[in-house]
Amino acid sequence: MSVLKKAGIVFALFFLITAGPLWAQRKITIKLASIVPENTPWGAALNRMAAEWSSITNGEVEVVVYHGGVAGDEAEVLRKLRTNQLQAAIFTSQGLSLEMPEIITLSYPFLIRNDNELDEVLSKIRPEFDSIIARNGFVTLAWSKAGWVQIFSRTPVLTPSDMRKQRMGTNPEDLKMMQAFRTMGFQLVPVSITDVLVSLNSGMMDAIYWSPIAAAAGQVFGVVNNMTDLNLAPFMGGILMNQTAWRRIPDRFKPALLASGKGIEKDIDDSISKLEKETLSTMVRYGLKINQPTSAQMQEWYDELAKNENNLVGPIFDRALYLKIKGILEEYRKRR
Repeated sequence: MSVLKKAGIVFALFFLITAGPLWAQRKITIKLASIVPENTPWGAALNRMAAEWSSITNGEVEVVVYHGGVAGDEAEVLRKLRTNQLQAAIFTSQGLSLEMPEIITLSYPFLIRNDNELDEVLSKIRPEFDSIIARNGFVTLAWSKAGWVQIFSRTPVLTPSDMRKQRMGTNPEDLKMMQAFRTMGFQLVPVSITDVLVSLNSGMMDAIYWSPIAAAAGQVFGVVNNMTDLNLAPFMGGILMNQTAWRRIPDRFKPALLASGKGIEKDIDDSISKLEKETLSTMVRYGLKINQPTSAQMQEWYDELAKNENNLVGPIFDRALYLKIKGILEEYRKRR
């Protein structure tokens, strides 16, 4: 065997021996935490995104999803994201507000009233939200609408005066909304999510503000079996990745990965909307009563908020963002 041929064989063996470890080192693992169960539209979308990212990067990026809150609550997940114990996570409006308090202004009661208005607002302010998140060390992979918060109560609630007669349960971590409702004179009972059904059954409280999907999952509609057909506030979700992890991903993959995140937004929106309708239909079959306020009664809610605007905007909700959203909606409503 010639010297050159032997040298070639040796080089080939050397390449095979060394290339394996080098190739293995290129694989990037992204641990993504979700408080949402896997058997939900969000869970299915996250699994699909994980598969897409693996395909886009030819296996160089592996997304491991920790469903159902096993990685901790939103505050703990945010801490782990900052220390890179986790690289990405899904957050609700409340969780996102820990990082950017301005976002809770989207939940100003009865400000945004339907999906079309929410789409209009998001189309105008999303770049600003993404910039704020970037300044705080994160990349926005996706935003999504997660339904609407409604009032569920023992007896029908059609006006603010009806609501003042009810003891309304609230998440003790939802400080902004708790402060807002107390400012308007409503009775608030702080109760952890896991204790809501027990508290309702014991008579500790008479009403809650939850999304229909949450009300069905928590089986609370058997006790608070009246729902006010009036959107209280939109419920948002977002997927963030820390910039430490994002920088490790080769630039050539990033446009397609961001497109993948955008792609699941519409899927989630459509799935959530469909699930919410199916959930309401099921709850109605099991005794839920949906109460429709008259136009005059709806206006009472809007007037109530207008009356308390100076007490809510500034002390509780971000004034600049509130005025921007209000301006967007005023222009939009003129065109309708």
